[in-house]
Order: sequence, then C-alpha cells, then structure tokens
Amino acid sequence: MGETYEAAGVSIEAGEEAVERIKADVRSTFRPEVIGDIGGFGGLFRFDPRGYRDPVLVSTTDGVGTKALVAAATRRYDTIGLDLVAMCVDDLVCSGAEPLFFLDYISVGRLDPDQMKDLVAGVAEGCRQAGCALVGGEMAEHPGVVEPGEFDLVGFAVGVVDRDRILSADRVEVGDLLVALPSPGLRSNGYSLARRLYFEVAGRSLTDRAWDDPHAPTVADELLRPSVIYAPAVRAMERHTEVHAVAHITGGGLPGNLNRALPPRADALIDPTSWTWPTVFSELQRIGDVTTDEMRRVFNLGVGMVAVVPERRAAKAIDELRSHGQRAWVIGEVVAGSGQVRFAN
Repeated sequence: MGETYEAAGVSIEAGEEAVERIKADVRSTFRPEVIGDIGGFGGLFRFDPRGYRDPVLVSTTDGVGTKALVAAATRRYDTIGLDLVAMCVDDLVCSGAEPLFFLDYISVGRLDPDQMKDLVAGVAEGCRQAGCALVGGEMAEHPGVVEPGEFDLVGFAVGVVDRDRILSADRVEVGDLLVALPSPGLRSNGYSLARRLYFEVAGRSLTDRAWDDPHAPTVADELLRPSVIYAPAVRAMERHTEVHAVAHITGGGLPGNLNRALPPRADALIDPTSWTWPTVFSELQRIGDVTTDEMRRVFNLGVGMVAVVPERRAAKAIDELRSHGQRAWVIGEVVAGSGQVRFAN
C-alpha cells in the first residue's frame, strides 16, 4: 500500500466528522441576514443598509494567546471559544459598531472531533451572547507544527456603525468621566506571566487552590474563567445616551488601552481607590513580588472596559449598563494633559 495523507498526520475523515458535529452549534447563531448553510467556500450575509444613514463596516481580529495552553493542559475546551469572541466583538464596540458576523480559524496538531465540537460550541455561545452570526471558519490540521492535543484559535469579527456615530478619541473632552465595567478575571491577557508565576515561581499545579482559602477556585478554574462579553450592554448604552469613546482593556492594561481613547491634549486620571482588585491579581502580585506599575501594565486588574462619557451623562450611562446586567462605576476623569493614563496615587 502506498503512502497516505493520514499516515502523514492528517485525517480527512476526522475533519468531515468534526464538521458534522459542529453544524448545530453554528446554525444556532444564525441571524435572519445569513444566507445558505455551512460548508460553502464563504459565509454569505445579506446586509440591509436601510437601517443606516451612512453605514461603515468595522472589522477586528484577535486570538486567545497562551490561555489556550491552560485549556489544552486541562482538556477543557468548552469556554475558550467564548473568550475568542469576546476579544473580537468587544473591540468592535469601541467604534460604536454592532457586531454582525464572526469567523474562526482553529489550528490543531491532530484533529479530534470531540475537541473540535467543544471549541466551536464555545465560539457559538460567544456569538449568541454577542448577537452575531458565526458564518464560517477553518479547521487546519498541522502535524509536525502543532503537537497533538494542542491548538490555537484566531477570530475575525465584522460590525457596522453609522459614520456620524463612530466613537473616537476626537470626541473626548476635558471634564468627561470614565465609567468602568468590571472583569472578574484575567480575560485572555497576561497569561504568560500568570502561568510563570503560578507554575514556575509558586510551583502550583492546576488542581491546587488559586490562593490560600479553602473556598478559592482551583488554579485551573481561575485561569479558565470565561471572559465577560460586554458588547450588548455597551451597545445599549451607546444607543440611549451620549458616549464619546470606549476602550477595551486587554493586554497592556489601563495604561496601554485607555490611552487609545484619549486625544493628544488630555489625560485619563484614574482613582485606584474606586475599586478593589479581584483576588487573583493580588495573589499574582504577591507570588512574584510584582510592582504595582508592572501589574497595571500587564493585567486589566478587574476593569474590562471603560466608557468615556460627558459628566452630565455618567449616571444615565451607568443605569443603562446596569439594566443590561453590567455593574459599572466612575473610575476617574479626563483632565488636561498629553494623551497619557495617570493614577491619582
């Protein structure tokens, strides 16, 4: 018998089985604008411009970083796809855009239909929460490049916003207030440092407690805590009150993301006493004796999004967010400056 593709590490049959297993999850995300079904060469989405005056399409792409290694080590694949959607759609709403559709790219060392089913189920759940359709994707088997059991995830999202409603730093004014939305965990950022601190410095296993408390989650549970998807609540706030800019707090923390929502003439002045870090961040700082400046530069520290709103609209913005299930509070204000993020003390 001659050489085969399967002998080289790629199983066509496993790929076909995986596609069959994910069909129901993918279809569960379809909006009325989706045309056709999965399995074509491209996802079809009939965009209706009649609800917009001057529609602008917005696109984003992102991944989940080394959080994927934690999922692979635990063989828990059902939430990492939700993280992927969160990273992309919560970037979209920073422009004021409504998420329309999503595509994913999954590369693996060896294609396991069960693993693929769980990964795509997480993506589908994220799309349902965000209100966007999962219209397509790619499963790529890369023997010799990716080890069996390992995987990587990349996502792509497209949204739409009227041109005159695009949020940007140009709208921000001195005197605006900064409204924060909480993140209970790391989301998908800072995992290279978090993994080093937990596993190498502290010598903990995935089944150990994440901190010294009998009721604390395991390290695995804490590191796989699903990301909050803020898009629906932020979109509701944008529709019902005046918002100047929104920042998604991902890798780089507040200093590396909120600055992107500031004009050159203004600074964000943060009151660090306005909230308490979730315990995981305090524990990571303790394990590695990490400086507060470095913690702020790497992690979100419990703040997943920040909306920049006029002072007179802050209470309304907070009410809108809370009515859509998102706790919110004023974290600081915009002051004269040079486009920097500063902490009051």
